[in-house]
Amino acid sequence: MEEGKDPTATTVSKPSQSRVLPQRLIQLLFLFLVLCFSICLFVIYMIRKTEVTTALASSISILQPCVQEQQNTNLDHWVKPPSTLLHTLSDQELFWRASFVPQLKNYPFTRVPKIAFMFLTKGPLPLASLWERFFKGHEGLYSVYIHSLPSYEAKFSSESIFYGRQIPSQVAQWGRMSMCDAERRLLANALLDFSNEYFVLVSESCIPLYNFTLTYHYIINSKYSFMGAFDDPGPVGRGRYNHNMSPIVNISQWRKGSQWFEVHRNLALVIISDMTYYPKFEAFCRPACYVDEHYFPTLLTIQAPSLIANRSLTWVDWSRGGPHPATFGKSDITEDFMKKLHNSQNCVYNGEPSSICHLFARKFSPGSLEPLLLLAHNFFGY
Repeated sequence: MEEGKDPTATTVSKPSQSRVLPQRLIQLLFLFLVLCFSICLFVIYMIRKTEVTTALASSISILQPCVQEQQNTNLDHWVKPPSTLLHTLSDQELFWRASFVPQLKNYPFTRVPKIAFMFLTKGPLPLASLWERFFKGHEGLYSVYIHSLPSYEAKFSSESIFYGRQIPSQVAQWGRMSMCDAERRLLANALLDFSNEYFVLVSESCIPLYNFTLTYHYIINSKYSFMGAFDDPGPVGRGRYNHNMSPIVNISQWRKGSQWFEVHRNLALVIISDMTYYPKFEAFCRPACYVDEHYFPTLLTIQAPSLIANRSLTWVDWSRGGPHPATFGKSDITEDFMKKLHNSQNCVYNGEPSSICHLFARKFSPGSLEPLLLLAHNFFGY
């Protein structure tokens, strides 16, 4: 029976099985490739989705300030004074920014005019507590600015009116153009606040002679700015004139006066915007010229002679002689001296005779603070 079997039966079945096995391997390999491809597609999809989400989040974060800016584009956003006096503007950039001025006289919002008190000092303000008594209770009617040496670090408490009121400064030398630069820098920073209407320059040795209410109304209601400017034919007047300034500044226009001024906003703009007379003073005013006594008086005499009262509101005593006025210490502050600061004065205010001629006085040493605090209420009213 076995010899009768077909000898090719087994040999035929083996090739069939060998062909089936590779087909299954190919199918498995194909399924594996499909799975890998699907996984790759899924990963790519997730990566792209994550990138879109990240980009969208970034776009939202970038656009968010724009949305906030749009919310703050009301009038308050434009007229509100800077939240901090610190900035990185150069003088040229600062003067340009400060020269912006509304062309319409009527303000479309409630505006309370303020007086900017600008302290020009080397460093400390030893009479600060006296000034704080003067300002107390009159918030919103004044602002304070301090120009000190760049190296000086103020240590006022957070409750002090002088806290955070230093402006970016540079070294200023007495009698040099850098002193005028410092004063222009103070004016420009103060002009950034639209509410500042008058600008008073004082030093660390100045004191107020009356209470704030009288001082405020005297300055605000004046028809003129207070800048001393007179023609002195002597050696400290015309004798300091440099003929190289002609024809921009003629000797007949040359004026002398105190550097301590009180000016209206329109004259402050004239001072910081001047690039006609400033270069002449910078180039040809010799060291002995004491440019801070001549530049502003000459400039305003040429540009706005009818707007200045030709006198300063700051009292000084030159009776002791020398290049500097008298300095008063602790022993000088007596009741008779305090009376002297108010009496024996006659001047013109808005075209009428007045016995109130000076609102401030200098120079007072740090040692004078204690007696000044004791007598200020009775004699100065604060």
